[in-house]
Amino acid sequence: MTEAALSGTTHPILENDYASEWMGIEVLAVTDGHATIRMTLRQEMLNGFGMAHGGMIFAFADTAFALACNPVNPGPGDADSITVAAGVDINFLKPAYRGQVITAVADRRSSAGRSGLYDIQIFAADPGAQTGSPPSSGQPGELIAEFRGRSRTIPKK
Repeated sequence: MTEAALSGTTHPILENDYASEWMGIEVLAVTDGHATIRMTLRQEMLNGFGMAHGGMIFAFADTAFALACNPVNPGPGDADSITVAAGVDINFLKPAYRGQVITAVADRRSSAGRSGLYDIQIFAADPGAQTGSPPSSGQPGELIAEFRGRSRTIPKK
């Protein structure tokens, strides 16, 4: 993946993530248990109704989930394991359209042993809204979907 797509923030799992590269995902922030990413909706990401395909929103949220689940700087104890989705749910609240900038904010809610629970909120804003000051709510646009992920840490093959 190219450095330009990562906005100066990198994560080891993106090194060979060609889906996220194709989607044009930009990583804004990653810390232990948190990730914020952004992308612009393109024509090839739309469904027959002219709105963002649900699969694109899902894949986008899933990338934020993966980034929040896996360490940015894996330590010696992390070398033989990865954290993956055990199950997810998504609720689509409002449509998003071509040219809008969508942002996903992923946060760990709980972790115990090899299992975790994460909430990812997806927001949409018109391109000009991204350059000005943040909305009074402090959110990067209008909430369009909520994704809840259940993670499981497994041995790396």
